[in-house]
Amino acid sequence: MAKSKTISGKAISAKATRALNIGSKVIASDNSGARIVRITGVKAGKSRKRRQQYTKIGDWVKVSVRAGKPDMKGQVFDAVVIRQKKPYRRLTGERFCFEDNAVALMKDDKGNPKGTQIKGSVAREVQERWPSVAKIAQFVL
Repeated sequence: MAKSKTISGKAISAKATRALNIGSKVIASDNSGARIVRITGVKAGKSRKRRQQYTKIGDWVKVSVRAGKPDMKGQVFDAVVIRQKKPYRRLTGERFCFEDNAVALMKDDKGNPKGTQIKGSVAREVQERWPSVAKIAQFVL
């Protein structure tokens, strides 16, 4: 049986690499109204003392809307990282990466997505941790 790494409660079946810093601007890939968001914090993340936190695939983050609908600009939401450019290793040995960094906005702490569909693909590791997010995706890789 393969080992899985536990991050924020639920395990993902990959050795995820540090991909995004706090302050990174990423694409909001759902139809919630936001286009570009900035990562402002990591919820339930681990880091060393005095080291800035980082995010990776499947992480639960706080984001601030930078571009999109005028009524959403500046608002803060929870989100899940669904794609990352930085390659990460799956337990099968393959390295996997996407063309862009993207998040899906959440409407509550239970993991329910704000939008009704996600443009583009979603990582399989996200499906393991956030099944409700993967349900509205076009396809899972």
